[in-house]
Amino acid sequence: MVGDEHSDPNLMQFLGATKRNMLGNHFWEYYVNDAPRIVLNKLESCGYRVVSMTGVGQTLVWCLHKE
Repeated sequence: MVGDEHSDPNLMQFLGATKRNMLGNHFWEYYVNDAPRIVLNKLESCGYRVVSMTGVGQTLVWCLHKE
């Protein structure tokens, strides 16, 4: 998952993300099939930098900042 329904549509298109609504959720999310390293490399080319990273259960979360 790379974004929610309020994410920048141009950035989501650049990442190749598709918008979906999972059964039981009351929100839309953007999803990609790429590995995290591919998505992070694409975001780096747009000026984003990783600030921190953590694991939550079996989920990895990256916090990024754009200069």
